[in-house]
Amino acid sequence: MSDTQFVVKTLAEKIAQVDFHSFDLDTLQKTKSHILDTLGVALAGSVSSETSAVLKSMYPMNSGGSSIWGSKYLTDAKTAALVNAISAHALELDDSGGCDHSGAVVIPTALAVLADLPSPVTGQQLLTAIILGYEVGRRVLEATGSYESHNNQGWHSTGTCGVFGAATTAAVLMNLDIDEFSSALSIASSFAGGTWAFIHDGSQTKKLHAGRAAEGGVIAAKLAANGFSGPSAVFETNTWGSFLSCFNPDDSDSALLTNEFGKAWRINRCSIKPYATCRGTHSSIDALRGILDEQALTSSDVKNITVKISQFQFGMCGKKQISSRAEAQMSIAYALSAWLEFHSVGLDELDEERWSGDWFGDWFSKISFSVDGDMADDAEPEVSVTTINGAIMVKTVHYPLGSPQHPLSQKDIMDKYEKMSAVCISEEQTNALTQTVLSLELQADVRHLANLLASTNDMAMSH
Repeated sequence: MSDTQFVVKTLAEKIAQVDFHSFDLDTLQKTKSHILDTLGVALAGSVSSETSAVLKSMYPMNSGGSSIWGSKYLTDAKTAALVNAISAHALELDDSGGCDHSGAVVIPTALAVLADLPSPVTGQQLLTAIILGYEVGRRVLEATGSYESHNNQGWHSTGTCGVFGAATTAAVLMNLDIDEFSSALSIASSFAGGTWAFIHDGSQTKKLHAGRAAEGGVIAAKLAANGFSGPSAVFETNTWGSFLSCFNPDDSDSALLTNEFGKAWRINRCSIKPYATCRGTHSSIDALRGILDEQALTSSDVKNITVKISQFQFGMCGKKQISSRAEAQMSIAYALSAWLEFHSVGLDELDEERWSGDWFGDWFSKISFSVDGDMADDAEPEVSVTTINGAIMVKTVHYPLGSPQHPLSQKDIMDKYEKMSAVCISEEQTNALTQTVLSLELQADVRHLANLLASTNDMAMSH
């Protein structure tokens, strides 16, 4: 190695230079929207089968001060981060465009760590920690080739890159010094993992990746705070055993971790999801909706649909065999069928009663895929609708609803949050949570925030 400073320390130094006043008003407002959105979908996800299985595996767990959202249980910070992150990702309604699913990783980490801190933590400090978690999680992904290249290796970036975002958020809240922060980031590499193997049979491990990333980030920061050291060369581009060399050796660049740090906050590139399916399905839903609306067509007018798609997107979202909610969540064909049948792709359409039925069989017979080997991995699909009268309409939506270029309205975000929260907390709690988050910059101490997410219903344990 050369005598130059290791990248991980440079990154830690860049992070240390950031404070609340580094962020513009729009970034802060967007961050608060992402916090509410994540809390809402996590509360709804707390009654999922995935969270239920985790809770039953770890019960009893009243042995700490960190809240398990949507329940009465308290536990240690790492376990709370694990469980709440799984809840946040369970329904595929959490945000995307970060590590990829940064909200599901970073925000459960932040609230889990708060309970262990001995001194008050201001809302400004919490906002700073969350924005930086989003920043680092995404920058690690960019440094390992960005989403398509990294995930095309078989890695699920929420698990592999998200752990660095979680470690950053925890380390900022714990006020670690530069050397400790460097160790927290480098130790986090030992918790990076998760592959796309789940895509072949609709298994539940995708949700686990968000949980393990959050848990690993908490552990990494706590180890660093207690003198545990991590590998200094973790982010060197051409070093055997470094994160970059292991996870995408032919398409990584460590300079992307620190270049122009603070110039354009990555959270502003993230999307808030309107549909309860993989983000890779959303453009196709919007294209179908657009064609039907623009031509004043109904579902009964549709003879068939062809989706021209890249090989990468087809591998991720091209399945037409549905035997679990996870497979339905990852299927463009299912998402289009749900829109044609119910004019909605929300929680109800992903309920077992729906995905286990036979209603979508006729729609599936009308939907076909055309894999275009020349399409870029990140190209949005082209949707072609042929009507029973023989008319053909083609549409590609380059910026799906919920993306920064085509954002949901604040009313839509709040409506989604309130609907999700109502699954397991009271209207009074929902309103208190709203008021606290929307005024975070004025809050003198936010360590109580997770208390507003508690429920006495024990719905998850009885699922």
